[in-house]
Amino acid sequence: MKQYSFATTTLGCKVNLFESGLIGHSLQNINWQQVDHTDHADLYIVNTCTVTNEADRQARQTVRRLIRQNPQSLIVVTGCYAQISPDACAEIPGVDLVLGNDRKLDLHELLPDLMQGKLPPVLVGDLNEHVSRPQDIIETCEGHTRAFVQVQQGCNQGCTFCIIHTARGPSRSFPVTLIRRQIERLVLNGYREIVLCGVDIGSYGEGLEAGGQQYNLARLLREVCSLDGDFRLRISSIDPSYLDAELIDVLADEEKICPHFHLSLQSGNALILKRMKRRYTAELMYDRVAELSARVPGVVFGADIMAGFPTESEQAFEDSVTMIEKLGIAFPHVFSYSDRPGVPAERIPNQVPHVLRKQRTRLLINAGERVRDELFKRMLETCHKAIVLVEKVDKEHLHRVTGRSAEYLPIIVHGGTFEPGNLINVQITGIDGSRLIARPV
Repeated sequence: MKQYSFATTTLGCKVNLFESGLIGHSLQNINWQQVDHTDHADLYIVNTCTVTNEADRQARQTVRRLIRQNPQSLIVVTGCYAQISPDACAEIPGVDLVLGNDRKLDLHELLPDLMQGKLPPVLVGDLNEHVSRPQDIIETCEGHTRAFVQVQQGCNQGCTFCIIHTARGPSRSFPVTLIRRQIERLVLNGYREIVLCGVDIGSYGEGLEAGGQQYNLARLLREVCSLDGDFRLRISSIDPSYLDAELIDVLADEEKICPHFHLSLQSGNALILKRMKRRYTAELMYDRVAELSARVPGVVFGADIMAGFPTESEQAFEDSVTMIEKLGIAFPHVFSYSDRPGVPAERIPNQVPHVLRKQRTRLLINAGERVRDELFKRMLETCHKAIVLVEKVDKEHLHRVTGRSAEYLPIIVHGGTFEPGNLINVQITGIDGSRLIARPV
């Protein structure tokens, strides 16, 4: 009997990474062998992103490259770009199936008909009626030293610049028992860092009851932190509107939670936030981030920040620079506003020129680098100690490894022999550009 093989290519967010893992697990359960995407496979799955026009371009480029390299293989395109632009995906010569987010986790059930040519080229449904949810427990997160666990799907916010709520459907939370079992299995299999992820993770618990109790993110975190095992917990991007007193108490109290938070801030200007239809004011954002900073010693912040949203004036842009500086955003993920057809912001007059968007993007990145450099200097001056998750061993210098601290700081560790996935205690001894240098202690 022929042993069929498959490979996955994942673009975009941590949710996609976890879902690719679920797809792979289900295929392995029906005796398909997983290989690297650079190897020959009978089936290639491209799990796409559509957060920007550039993400769409990368998705098409990836699909075309795989088809050129493997013209006889089956090609399945799924994910957010497939959900939003199924026709554009199907029109690429060589694509065998475009599978929406509503059915992406059902690929193993569809394969027999796909291999016999019995499926239509596009299977994309209404996410308001149905969406794929995890049913199984994955054993590993292939190619990653930290494990990702999805706890929530979809988004109810409808920001004017964003299409993801359309690509992912309404917010749905996964059962606490399933999340607990998934984390327990990954920790048992040796993962020392677990990343909880979702499309809008702060909305966790909406419409979810268990044992007569209404759940929210704070309650979920309490339960997860009570699990046995030597592991640390990281939370993916969160909207500041969810940082209420209960959640901040949990983030401050639970030792397993990493003192690093990636915030979905977008802008420091009150009017721009309103035009974006964000669910918080600039004042609330400052107050809650300041409270979190005061309650969690040594906390480090990253943030999603947009440059060049329509009508963004020079003063509005400067408000975002000030936000980075005052809130101490050491690792801003800055991106230019993307002209997306079909989003409300497309119709806002006074669009910012592309050249100016790029200039402002660079200036916001520079502001974050200044905050990061000051943070690094303070850590060096105080002989800061950290716990590093080893990510990679330097092949040319076996006693040098790279990894990230609980604060998600990139660190080069000199001395000792360690394997990827190890947690090691280190002391900061120097700075190498955008990374810290440390030695084991």
